[in-house]
Amino acid sequence: MAGEFDFRFDEDALKGRVLLLAGGSGGLGAATAVLAGREGARLVIGCRSNLERARTLADHLRREYGTSVEAVAGDIGEDETRRRYLDAAATLGPLYGLVCFSGSPARVDWQSAGVEELRTSLEVNYSGPVLLARDAAARMRRDGQSGAIVLFSTMQAVALFDGSINYAAPKAALIHAARIMAREHGGPEGVRVNVVAPGVNRAGMALASIEAGKYERFLDQKVIPRYGRPEDVARVVRLLLEPDGYVTGQVITVDGGLTIRPRG
Repeated sequence: MAGEFDFRFDEDALKGRVLLLAGGSGGLGAATAVLAGREGARLVIGCRSNLERARTLADHLRREYGTSVEAVAGDIGEDETRRRYLDAAATLGPLYGLVCFSGSPARVDWQSAGVEELRTSLEVNYSGPVLLARDAAARMRRDGQSGAIVLFSTMQAVALFDGSINYAAPKAALIHAARIMAREHGGPEGVRVNVVAPGVNRAGMALASIEAGKYERFLDQKVIPRYGRPEDVARVVRLLLEPDGYVTGQVITVDGGLTIRPRG
């Protein structure tokens, strides 16, 4: 009975789909852009200020894969910037997916942090991403487009790490907001919302800590087999962007098992 094993696994399922990658010019974003771009997705790469880097990535994607891609810059905490991001995506077609990599490590000693430091971390790590997700979901629903949103948290939001309150608390709030949005926007033609929580990865905000030796003990104590790579995260994002996906309201921690093992 050949039909019993007639499973469907679509290849190049993102081909022609429009994706907005906010904060997409950094290491994790760039890996995701390459993975999606070579599959034929149409991309908008957003960045806070380093437009030259975003344009360099866009040029690489056009040259290597023939990707339709635009680069835009601005702070997603600002209404006008979010409109500009979404309008840039609209020039490529109906928005299908948003991946928001945006964030800041908020490296301020908790004992000396004041209201301003906390406010800044909240704006960058929570308010901006949540508002962009809200606006993207509204745009998808307005256009009658089912789609997927992937927000970025951190392993520090799903496990306890001393000294991480400035950064971890807003990222934990982001997880809760994402789950509420997944509930609100679900349904047959709805928008799926999920969260990726990276661990110690050789890209983005963790790279400086790796280079400073902050996480060497995790290797020495065999808590993790190796440091994470951008490709590890990009593959998970690609899973969550899969059209007709069956996962929503979830958090996937990509940390090599660090948060489930004893840490000295």
